[in-house]
Amino acid sequence: MSTLAQPVRLPGLAPALSADAVAERQSPAIRALRRLLRHRSAQVGFTLFFLFVFTAIFAPVLAPFDPIVPLEHVKRRSPPCIHILGCPADQPQHILGIDGNNRDMFSRIIFGSRLSLMIGFTTVSFAIVIGGVLGAIAGYVGRWVDMVIMRTMDVLLAFPSLLLAIAIVTVLGPSLTNALLAIGIVSIPIYARLVRASVLTVRELDYVSASRALGASPVQLLVNRIMPNATTPLIVQGTLGIATAILDAAGLSFLGLGAEPPRPEWGLMLSEERNSVFNAPHLVFFPGLAIMLLVLSFNLIGDALRDALDPRLAQRAVKAKT
Repeated sequence: MSTLAQPVRLPGLAPALSADAVAERQSPAIRALRRLLRHRSAQVGFTLFFLFVFTAIFAPVLAPFDPIVPLEHVKRRSPPCIHILGCPADQPQHILGIDGNNRDMFSRIIFGSRLSLMIGFTTVSFAIVIGGVLGAIAGYVGRWVDMVIMRTMDVLLAFPSLLLAIAIVTVLGPSLTNALLAIGIVSIPIYARLVRASVLTVRELDYVSASRALGASPVQLLVNRIMPNATTPLIVQGTLGIATAILDAAGLSFLGLGAEPPRPEWGLMLSEERNSVFNAPHLVFFPGLAIMLLVLSFNLIGDALRDALDPRLAQRAVKAKT
């Protein structure tokens, strides 16, 4: 039995690699992806995120009614009516009830996922591009350029983000486009400071000095050597920033400075039905629940990304296994 259990090694063939050896030969990106997919927070976060993405893509198919056109022969602020839960069959089925303008709340929440996802990705992409460029220039050039850019960022950070966004929208005029621009502007300093700190660290590494000695131009060093290795914290912060942008957009719409009626936006739904919290609480509960779940998904994904992309945590996990 002992001889049968011995692995057979044929001449000329390399021995089989263990699971740990295979993991060590994988690229850092593959190892980070494996850690991310095994993370419990990432599994829950991605499940919620893909659920919202699926809802946004197939909103015209999933929504039983038009989210904007008022319905006829329905009572305003009617409670949810689900046939399998005992609602009379002669009444039309409205899963989440009817709002104060005779529109189906379920359909409006479904289409609202499109707008919220668009708000999050658009504003954060704008802030990352502008803030990343400013932070990279400030960190690499230094001297008075760094002083001017970062003191400007400090002035923007001195104001509470939502109050500054309200001030910008008030000057530009209430609209969804201006709200997106305001949220993007107030988010720029966060990414500028983050990229600047990463560039200051990476530019002193040996491989950057070697490329500089070989004659690489400053632009080549910044674009090809420094920035690709300074984007890890940017990815994590961008994921968390999407959640903040969605909350800020909902807050602006709640104050009447964002999306305009009758657009199906979750913050606007809360604003329209804020006086019905006692006689029709479902009209406030469901939009608030949608905001909470979408924000929670990005927070969970951001926390998991931070753990998966941190090499120190990966080394601790390897030491714990050994």
